[in-house]
Amino acid sequence: MASIFTKIIAGEIPSYRIAENDDFYAFLDIRPMVKGHTLVVPKIEVDVFFELDDATLGKIMPFCKSVSQALKAVIPCNRVGLTVMGLEVPHAHVHLMPMNSMREMSFEKPPLDISNDDMLSIANAVNAAWLGTPSIQ
Repeated sequence: MASIFTKIIAGEIPSYRIAENDDFYAFLDIRPMVKGHTLVVPKIEVDVFFELDDATLGKIMPFCKSVSQALKAVIPCNRVGLTVMGLEVPHAHVHLMPMNSMREMSFEKPPLDISNDDMLSIANAVNAAWLGTPSIQ
């Protein structure tokens, strides 16, 4: 059975798309810990991050780097944090989170409530910044 991320990638479930190439899909988390909280998902459906093949593992960080540069260009922050948790959805993924302090990376706090209009605005701005980055796309 396809994971929710596979359904998002296929367009069966709507998402706030940030970036996409042949191998990866990046979109805003609908339960964000911070403004701009983004998920980067390989298009191949593998449950555990470190069970991805070496070629995919080798390409995911440059893709994450390009997305993080776009996030940093749009969301005021000191840096973009990265975490791999992998417990909530059985499909490997990376969380990218604009941050100014360590507390912002906590998954124990309640998610932010961001309106649909604001999510669309963030997604469009980050996508425009991503399309303008001279990196792997």
